[in-house]
Amino acid sequence: MTAEDAAGGRFCDFRVTAQDQGVRLDVFLSGQDVALSRSRIKRMVEERLVFVNGREAKAGQKLREGDMVRLLMRDAAAPGLEPEKIPISVLYEDESLLVVDKPPGLVVHPGAGRDSGTLVNALLHHCTDLRGIGGVLRPGIVHRLDKDTSGLMVVAKTEQALDDLSRQFKEREVDKRYLAFVWGDMIPDEDRIELPVGRHPVDRKRMSTSSRRGREAVTCWKVMERYGEATLAELTLKTGRTHQIRVHLTAAGHPVIGDHVYGQTSRRISQVRDAVLQSRLKTMKRQALHAARLEFRHPVTGKRLSFESSLPADMERMRGYLRAYAEKKYGS
Repeated sequence: MTAEDAAGGRFCDFRVTAQDQGVRLDVFLSGQDVALSRSRIKRMVEERLVFVNGREAKAGQKLREGDMVRLLMRDAAAPGLEPEKIPISVLYEDESLLVVDKPPGLVVHPGAGRDSGTLVNALLHHCTDLRGIGGVLRPGIVHRLDKDTSGLMVVAKTEQALDDLSRQFKEREVDKRYLAFVWGDMIPDEDRIELPVGRHPVDRKRMSTSSRRGREAVTCWKVMERYGEATLAELTLKTGRTHQIRVHLTAAGHPVIGDHVYGQTSRRISQVRDAVLQSRLKTMKRQALHAARLEFRHPVTGKRLSFESSLPADMERMRGYLRAYAEKKYGS
């Protein structure tokens, strides 16, 4: 193997010997001393970072003796993406992973126009060994939460952990439960929503249950507390589509309180007759949605790990407001 510097990373070159004649490219690379899993190699191929004899490669292509295989090993951080000393709440950490309790308002990873102030920036500061795990802009990120959704996330610290945790999410082996304050009185006490979710047919920044290319999505809900005007519900995801909970609850007629994208928040608040409750509902500046429980199998030990997170301060205040309102109006 030889290595040379490249803009934004370095090249690693491998010469195929007679011993590897006919071997698949991904199998060949996974056997080299580059600490990359086959799934990571596949992602690198898709990102056009792997070449055979100077040409873009395919993961399954068969190699011949004498072929030159080149990898572009990018730096974990993109230009401008730097570690930042942003406080994060770490509930668990070992050599393979960590579990964090994300506060509302924190973006998970860099995107268009944003390369600082994200959870990834904080993680790069907290975990000096996170670089190179899973890609340039999302090192270690297995799943995500919306900016204004709070709660539990698991982050991988090794390629093995990333691959195994990603598979657990894909194969629905992870128990994810959320708490949400929603508009209206949910009937019955338990039910499920089974509606496909995809890009909105007109507004491409939103998701919808009316998409022509919607994918299967299942959300189970259970009533935890009732307040008449609103309900505290526990949501269990059976699939993991973008904005799934928010879109499903809106379709069911019970949008999340404070959701300014899907919840018609201003109109809903204006319909509340109690002036005190109306003013207090306006204090919820984000969707009242919290990832409260996360359970998965440890990718190395196989042990089931379970974590719970209490309601953040703004949602706990909202519960107090709603309980006081319900007691005043209904006497319970």
